[in-house]
Amino acid sequence: MTQKDYRVLLYYKYIAIEDPVAFAEEHLAVCQEIGLLGRILVGYEGINGTVSGTIEQTDTYMNHMKADPRFSDIMWKIDEAEGHTFKKMHVRPRREIVHLGLNDDINPLEITGDYLSPKEFMERMQEDNTVIIDARNDYEYDLGHFRGAVRPDIENFRDLPAWMEAHKEDFANKKILTYCTGGIRCEKFSGWLKREGYGESVGQLHGGIATYAKDPEVKGQLWDGQMFVFDRRRSIPINQVEHVIVGKDFFTGEPTERYTNCANPECHKLMLCEEKHESFYMRSCSDECRRAERNFFVEENSWTKEQIEEQIAKIAEVQNSSL
Repeated sequence: MTQKDYRVLLYYKYIAIEDPVAFAEEHLAVCQEIGLLGRILVGYEGINGTVSGTIEQTDTYMNHMKADPRFSDIMWKIDEAEGHTFKKMHVRPRREIVHLGLNDDINPLEITGDYLSPKEFMERMQEDNTVIIDARNDYEYDLGHFRGAVRPDIENFRDLPAWMEAHKEDFANKKILTYCTGGIRCEKFSGWLKREGYGESVGQLHGGIATYAKDPEVKGQLWDGQMFVFDRRRSIPINQVEHVIVGKDFFTGEPTERYTNCANPECHKLMLCEEKHESFYMRSCSDECRRAERNFFVEENSWTKEQIEEQIAKIAEVQNSSL
């Protein structure tokens, strides 16, 4: 198999950074000089980033980070790519690199769940009295997840503690496993679970789904669908042994793994949608969005108000006939 010319790096490190603003400014200059594109958050609690670049550029960046004792042991998740997966390079200072919506935040350097290797995680998933909690957002779960995992009904990570508290009785006396894309969210969430006394034990997938996918022994098994990623790719395959599609078209319920955004920029809702349905439903999640003051689909196709109403009538006819 021919090696691709570009790579995507996903990484994080919880470590004290005294001046995130100054660090972010200096780090942006470094990334721009190297030629990387991507998004990096810097906070008092550490760094969290995803960047793309050529093999030479990403090697240069990793060597730069490894030269700093604070970041020398970062667990890098590396994907090959056809080209850049980002449009720009941003390094932004933040109070937190992960926001769990707590008044008394979790410090993963003080408390976090038990780290589990991909093999350990796969084995634990199959044990009795075990519950697997997806620590990601609902739209990430809907594209792909571990078989049998719980889907918290949340659109943002910060809403997870409240959802858990509302369902606490479901997890009493259970062995809890949790996972996320690269591991950073689970560091805080699993620590919160331990602090709040959830379950008999709390384990997290160390390195996240991205590491699980590359493990030569587990080969991504027991994962269904694809993994959502926050760049141009939108999704990447995980299970190397079998592929089961779990995503369902927002409009028809048909199997799909294609995401698009609602054409109303004020909404921008992520929707699983087959390309053949995008035009018919005007790439809009509701009639309200179809009639929005600004709608990218309408603008792209130069539709008149009459055409909009005509199409909405057709949509209503199809939806009513399926009831």
